[in-house]
Amino acid sequence: MAEPRANLPGRSTHSRLGTWIDHHLYSFVSSLGRVFRRPWATALTIGVMAVALALPLGLWLVLDNVARLSGGVQQSREIAVFLDLEVTPRRARALAEELRGRADVAAVELRTPEQGLEELRQRGGLGEAIDAVGENPLPAVLVVVPAGDETLLAGSLGQLPEAELVQHDAQWRQRLDGWLRFGGRAVWVLAVLLGLGALLVVGNTVRLDIQSRREEIGVLQLLGATDGFIRRPFLYLGTWYGLAAGALALGLLGAAGLALNDAVAGLAASYGSGFALAGFAPAQLLAIVLGAGALGWLGASLVTGHFLRQTRPTET
Repeated sequence: MAEPRANLPGRSTHSRLGTWIDHHLYSFVSSLGRVFRRPWATALTIGVMAVALALPLGLWLVLDNVARLSGGVQQSREIAVFLDLEVTPRRARALAEELRGRADVAAVELRTPEQGLEELRQRGGLGEAIDAVGENPLPAVLVVVPAGDETLLAGSLGQLPEAELVQHDAQWRQRLDGWLRFGGRAVWVLAVLLGLGALLVVGNTVRLDIQSRREEIGVLQLLGATDGFIRRPFLYLGTWYGLAAGALALGLLGAAGLALNDAVAGLAASYGSGFALAGFAPAQLLAIVLGAGALGWLGASLVTGHFLRQTRPTET
């Protein structure tokens, strides 16, 4: 008789774990069923959430593509040093190596006169005019990427004996950098505001579902059900709303990208560029959908937690 009694705690633990898993599976399936039993209400909730999520995500994509189109902030920091025509190719390569050894220089690229001439032939449509000139009139160019303050570096490079002209549009870079910072800040502000709106939409939808099951919840509380037991189906419900809204938001952005891509590609082609709109990476897509699901879970958690605190039976 002693042996069965020794196994009772283990059996009890296994029974509790099995019950916990069974209730999770039941909540998982039943919450999904409630989503499909109310198609119109579900579609409205998911649609509103998807639009709220798509707006900041769309602005984020626009900023990313603008940065790519402009070559990025890093490229705008480049300093072009046009060397004197009398500088030999050997001296130009040696000067490039000297600059690479400086602490305030991140990288140096040497563009020979031949490379510059070929670039003009390909992009400028000036092949016949260049052929009429005869000899190559272009100088060697050093493209310097600063490691620190580019304004100070540009002034230093202008003092080189071999430098004929130093081209550095610091004002344009600062303006671009400022606009990108402003856009990034705007994305975060919109994400917070519209994310809060999505949170409220989920919360209100779950609140209505809770109200329709108020008597059932009251009976469960009187029977001693824990808050976690009562709250679990609603958390799954909010998660389903969030996951579906995240997927729909990405679908809306994908459709918008398809509608705009041909027009953008045609405009870029008129400037001799092969630029095309870029979307999210696979890891970003997964993170967005999971983040939307977490947002739905949070909205449901806040509403059910508040309701259960208000209706928890008290001892008399």
